Amino acid sequence: MNRVNPAKLLLSKWTAASPRNKEKHFLVTELFRDDEGTVLDIELQAVMTRRTERLAWQTLQNAENWHIGWK
Repeated sequence: MNRVNPAKLLLSKWTAASPRNKEKHFLVTELFRDDEGTVLDIELQAVMTRRTERLAWQTLQNAENWHIGWK
């Protein structure tokens, strides 16, 4: 399990454990918050294709699917 602080996710780098469509490296480009400022979702952008995807930030805690940094 990756230890993730949701407040510090913006512009963090991630590597997919099993890449799809040649997309391996990702960057968190946006945080989506509720009215109280709690992070709910993130926007993850593939570095190579610039495709974006909105995910719950807790998804990044799964070490079987995501690695912190670019590896």
